[in-house]
Amino acid sequence: MASKKKITRALITLLTVVLFLATMFPFFIVVINAAKSSLEIITDPIALPDKWSQLFANIKTIWTSPSIRYASSVYTSAIITIVSLITISVFSAMAAWVLVRRKTKVSTIVFIIFISGLVIPFQVVMFPLVSLFRIINETFGIQMLRTFHGMIFAYIGFGAPMAVFMFHGFIKSIPLELEEAALIDGCTKPQIFFKIVMPILKPIFVTISILNAIWIWNDFLLPSLILGIGQELQTIPLAIAAFAGSFVKKWDLIMTAVLMAATPILIGFFLGQKHIIKGMVSGSIK
Repeated sequence: MASKKKITRALITLLTVVLFLATMFPFFIVVINAAKSSLEIITDPIALPDKWSQLFANIKTIWTSPSIRYASSVYTSAIITIVSLITISVFSAMAAWVLVRRKTKVSTIVFIIFISGLVIPFQVVMFPLVSLFRIINETFGIQMLRTFHGMIFAYIGFGAPMAVFMFHGFIKSIPLELEEAALIDGCTKPQIFFKIVMPILKPIFVTISILNAIWIWNDFLLPSLILGIGQELQTIPLAIAAFAGSFVKKWDLIMTAVLMAATPILIGFFLGQKHIIKGMVSGSIK
């Protein structure tokens, strides 16, 4: 029996190592090719770079290239990501709190409407979304395409359903007696939410923020529809796409730009990974 357990444990360990290597292999390819020239990448993409200093030369080329405007793309992505995360998290938490505490038919219907947003593929609504933005511009004079607020508005719409769903499950595990005690002490509804409920929601806030940050920061399809490729206002994925032309692909700059774009998200993920696991399982048992 003991030997069978050892064999099972060894097989699980081996499988874990294989899965880890398979997962890290694409990242390994990006790292080693970011320190090469395009010719070296095409010649042997698996080999280690001869000079790691080429990585810093590629970074300098990307940051100083006037045609790519990578620095402004980082600024655009940062503004869109930060504002979208704050808006999605705060307003989704407020909505979920109201839906949990007010148990009516209307709240149930509203919650079902939110959840329905999880099962609708983005590809189904992407062209109607662009048409809707054009109608808003023509009717109300509000420019939604090629703008910051157009991107943020779209991300709120696509990110809120999952955030409300996760907050809803978490808030159900919070004892109602905490809020009732605060209400007896004279707290208003906003004070109860921001001073009592919101601090308890910290794990799920971190979870939703990191998951949405990975999605928004790396998203290519939605910015390409709303902002357009080759425009003055562009996010990091759109800037990276500019390195791949119709006839020439600058693989060294593409790999370096991908590595630069992935670094902030990786750092944020490793710093908040314990909160991600805690936030995913919290609220599953009431």
